[in-house]
Amino acid sequence: MDPTVVLVLCLSLLLLFSLWKQSHGRGNLPPGPTPLPILGNILQLGFKDISKSLTKLSEVYGPVFTVYLGMKPTVVLHGYEAVKEALIDLGEEFSGRRILPVNHKVTKGLGIIFSNGKTWKHTRRFSLVTLRNFGMGKRSIEERVQEEARCLVEELRKTNASPCDPTFILGAAPCNVICSVIFQNRFDYKDQQFLNLMGKFNENFRNNNVLSSPTFLLCNMFPILIDYLPGSQKTTIRNNTYIKNYVLEKVKEHQESLDINNPRDFIDCFLIKMEQEKHNPQSEFTIENLLITVLDLFAAGTETTSTTLRYGLLLLLKHPEVAAKVQEEIERVIGRHRSPSMQDRSRMPYTDAVVHEIQRYIDLVPNSAPHATLCDVKFRNYIIPKGTIVFPSLSSVLNDNKEFPNPKEFDPAHFLDKSGNFRKSDYFVPFSTGKRACVGEALARMELFLFLTTILQNFKLKSQVDPEHIDTTPLVSGISRVPRFYKLSFLPV
Repeated sequence: MDPTVVLVLCLSLLLLFSLWKQSHGRGNLPPGPTPLPILGNILQLGFKDISKSLTKLSEVYGPVFTVYLGMKPTVVLHGYEAVKEALIDLGEEFSGRRILPVNHKVTKGLGIIFSNGKTWKHTRRFSLVTLRNFGMGKRSIEERVQEEARCLVEELRKTNASPCDPTFILGAAPCNVICSVIFQNRFDYKDQQFLNLMGKFNENFRNNNVLSSPTFLLCNMFPILIDYLPGSQKTTIRNNTYIKNYVLEKVKEHQESLDINNPRDFIDCFLIKMEQEKHNPQSEFTIENLLITVLDLFAAGTETTSTTLRYGLLLLLKHPEVAAKVQEEIERVIGRHRSPSMQDRSRMPYTDAVVHEIQRYIDLVPNSAPHATLCDVKFRNYIIPKGTIVFPSLSSVLNDNKEFPNPKEFDPAHFLDKSGNFRKSDYFVPFSTGKRACVGEALARMELFLFLTTILQNFKLKSQVDPEHIDTTPLVSGISRVPRFYKLSFLPV
């Protein structure tokens, strides 16, 4: 038979199989747009801003709907009620993580973010306990953040009130806090190894998104392409290899100087746990899991916090009246002669509201990392099969117009009651919610409050352009929304 005929027959059979599988696989899944063979709905979603595409689809199909990324169905949860019902009310059933082939190439199913089952439960529990023991939410880690805030202020003073791009300096501060927890020591802002590490984290944060990168999407649809197709997935894998090798060298140094009675940092605690479980062949505590866990802690605690700080300063430049009210509250509650502390937050409702509104408004990570169902789940009137990918739309919750009137406006009053007291909201989910909420949430909240208040305690912010001309609409980059490039001056007060 002619080879061309054979090829056409094979492709036809593949298309028919794809159509049958998609039709058969729908079962009682939520409704959604009709998928194309093999490609699914990717042409309808677009690569630039997936969140907008999902919002438009929700207007047609409701708060729970199905899209196909290639041949695999993905259930999208849009709006507070759907997200809460799945991630909190049915938290265990929806607590799986869909590990895409590109992610598995890097993590091998280990660590905290892209792991499942015992590996996820044991590693997450250990990490939370260890970070708490080292002071997450307590005084000791607060002192580390305060120290870094003072270093940040000194670095900003070196700009001599000249216009500067704050990206690097605001990235170095949270990265150093994580370094101090994991490696025991912080780095000088000009240390070349430190600069290299930050560069790798920043590049991964921009690139690593199956929904906005065509090559990521293709590689996850056809894993055989990962090693051959050029694109951002190769950069991500290469960067993670560099970081893992750096961490491995630090681990070897720790092994040589380890004192099991006096752990110095996260690596020491993990090595001690490894020693305690060395006779357990099923132990999750291995060197490889340590390396991936450290990668996850950096991912959870560096770029997201630094981008939020950078976006926050841009919003304060756009709204100088908000910055002035924050500085008045700082002057009244803290003064200028001591460092801000977490104890101050309860007496600074306006500043607390501003920090929350920054996170809500910028909508940094519109969609949570993909979940997966651990079993067949009856959800509303549908049956979602075990292993189905689930995308919770955090953006739809943060922009709920009933909870936050005029959600597209930056307004700290969204988190204040009529008496000016801080108002908590269940709709505040920038760290996601439920069992898979970000492990670094407590640290990130502390850093955002202490870094912003310390900056505004010491400097007035001066824009290079009239506030009316400042553009605060985001650039969509990888998994996140980032602020547009800008410069500002830090004027000492």
